[in-house]
Amino acid sequence: MAVNVTNLSYSYGTRPVLKNLTFSVPKGDFFIIIGPNGSGKTTLMKVISGILKPQKGRLEILNRSINHYNLKALARTIAFVPQMVTVDFPFTVIEMVLMGRSPYLGMLGLEHEKDLEIAKQAIAFTGVEHLTHRKLDQLSGGELQRVFIARAICQEPDVILLDEPTASLDLAHQVRVMDLMEKLKAEKGVTVVMVSHDVNLAAMYGDQLLMLNNGQVVCQGLPDEVLTFQTLEETYGCTLLVDESPLGKFPRVTLVPKKFMNVER
Repeated sequence: MAVNVTNLSYSYGTRPVLKNLTFSVPKGDFFIIIGPNGSGKTTLMKVISGILKPQKGRLEILNRSINHYNLKALARTIAFVPQMVTVDFPFTVIEMVLMGRSPYLGMLGLEHEKDLEIAKQAIAFTGVEHLTHRKLDQLSGGELQRVFIARAICQEPDVILLDEPTASLDLAHQVRVMDLMEKLKAEKGVTVVMVSHDVNLAAMYGDQLLMLNNGQVVCQGLPDEVLTFQTLEETYGCTLLVDESPLGKFPRVTLVPKKFMNVER
């Protein structure tokens, strides 16, 4: 397994956010975590990435306790793309992507030709070669997201974590990011663990889904096992329709606004 979580709990002060979570992420899967706001998704990603330490329970990365990794070893194993990345300095794209090589650099922190070549490959893989020498403050939201993904790829991780990478992106950029993750899984064998609010994107791309609510696991499984009318209505507390997508054998979820309720057809 790429990630094993057993009875994991985490609290902010006296407020419990994650409550005895237990689940596993198979190697090479595109694993998508869904759930309403406040369900603990971002906190879970921070714990898996090593930013936060589990307060209770066990977390294993590649069948090895996360406590047995030093910072450099963990950074070579897991890359994390947070939802919000602040651009404080006008770095160029190549400079930002090269930062992904920091877990491999020596005491002086100097990049070698191999590091530059890996960075160029990551830039090419994410399709932002034309932006290589552009400054970050000159990029659109979709372009920035692909640059941060390129930086994560440059770490050469076994597992990449992404917290809502399609948030605030238009439809075209959402699909580009999801296709990029599918390509990363297929061509490089990287395990992708992603948080998403878009249940339809999750249904189309996820090998497995994990649904959280109020810091607890509601269910885990294939998209058609997780995205059922009952689980969705109980978890999200709204009226919706669930049917089979015209694109394939996976569910399609349609929100039903109040103005369409009790309308005779």
